[in-house]
Amino acid sequence: MVGTSEIENNHGFANGVCVNGAILEEKLDELRRHFGKAEGDPLRIVGVGAGAWGSVFLALLQDSYGHLRDKVLIRIWRRPGRQVDRATAEHLFEVINSREDVLRRLIRRCAYLKYVEARLGDRTLYADEILKDGFCLNMIDTPLCPLKVVTNLQEAVWDADIVVNGLPSTETREVFEEISRYWKERISTPVIISLAKGIEAELEPVPRIVTPTQMIHQASGVPMENILYLGGPNIAAEIYNKEYANARICGAEKWRKPLAKFLRQPHFIVWDNGDLVTHEVMGGLKNVYAIGAGMVAALTNESATSKSVYFAHCTSEMIFITHLLAEEPERLAGPLLADTYVTLLKGRNAWYGQMLAKGALSLDMGDSIKGKGMIQGVSAVKAFYELLGQSSISVLHPQENKPVAPVELCPILKTLYSILITRDFPSQAILQALRDETMHDPRERIEIAQSHAFYIPSLLGQ
Repeated sequence: MVGTSEIENNHGFANGVCVNGAILEEKLDELRRHFGKAEGDPLRIVGVGAGAWGSVFLALLQDSYGHLRDKVLIRIWRRPGRQVDRATAEHLFEVINSREDVLRRLIRRCAYLKYVEARLGDRTLYADEILKDGFCLNMIDTPLCPLKVVTNLQEAVWDADIVVNGLPSTETREVFEEISRYWKERISTPVIISLAKGIEAELEPVPRIVTPTQMIHQASGVPMENILYLGGPNIAAEIYNKEYANARICGAEKWRKPLAKFLRQPHFIVWDNGDLVTHEVMGGLKNVYAIGAGMVAALTNESATSKSVYFAHCTSEMIFITHLLAEEPERLAGPLLADTYVTLLKGRNAWYGQMLAKGALSLDMGDSIKGKGMIQGVSAVKAFYELLGQSSISVLHPQENKPVAPVELCPILKTLYSILITRDFPSQAILQALRDETMHDPRERIEIAQSHAFYIPSLLGQ
């Protein structure tokens, strides 16, 4: 009976009494009406990509709505063939045996023996295989609920009503170009929620930034009004462990409001917002500056003063850059500021910066790190620098009164590019940039940005 109570508690039942099941079903029915779903035709939600946040997002939906199988089907796609190495298998076995609920679940599902064999080196586990049992390869220490895993992309997405993009921004375009081939015969248009944080830079014929939602639009042909971005101050493992968190879903009003209501949970509050551009660009920028934050923390032995100085300068650069891209961007406050704060404090990009500064990682190891996944801040540093370094989009330097590339007003971004991309300087250069006696008060950069003098519509293809 342990297994029965476990499943019931995940779905809002306690002591045989429904606590919030009726509310969840009502929210699901309301969203089904928005999609025009008929009786007996389930709403199909598919996650594409199984990193930490993508897996947790689908697991949250499965926990809440998975028991309503006649009304909703939830599944996740990941590529097949990724092997779990011996060290990870050994650690996974320790995690399983430290959690009685997980251990009982695996025994009940006749799935425990394979983890014993993998621990002994007698069997090879695969990432898609363990995900079915609730283990994300990038987040082994936080077991999730079991998930329906599909390794064939066409099978996963061809009839999906909602697609959740959990891919890194560097893989988003390629995968959605493939998906578009499977949607050619579709009558209805799917809704896409992108969790990706990163950008690309296109320098020809006119320099411009390309966000993940724009990549999806270009690759799939799905109209922008059906593509939304969800982001907020959250760490995937903490959210699944029911730490209180909030997020914003941004995009067209037609979909963002009903989806915000559907996604909201007691411990995960989702608001809606119409400013897709600022939130998505900030989602990429925070990863850029999080790497530097990690470096500063490691190099100064977690000095609160140094980290606060860095925070002041990097947020002023973020505000400056968003005002280049949007005429009236959302203020860096509330959830936007909190998202930046938590990413600089504890995200994987900050961890990466710390490991580089400590010498525990090297740039030669690449930006896809075992147990962490893709460090998206590295490619974002390159994209933002190359875009803002174009002389064709010059701005007037406020002190020198001459035209300069916008990146010249972003000394931290320049330093991160020199450390991570050209490798001209070691990690210690980030401290030299902060301690530059000629650096101006960050307030001046913010005032310049808010004067609207530097808004360049072409940077977003507008």
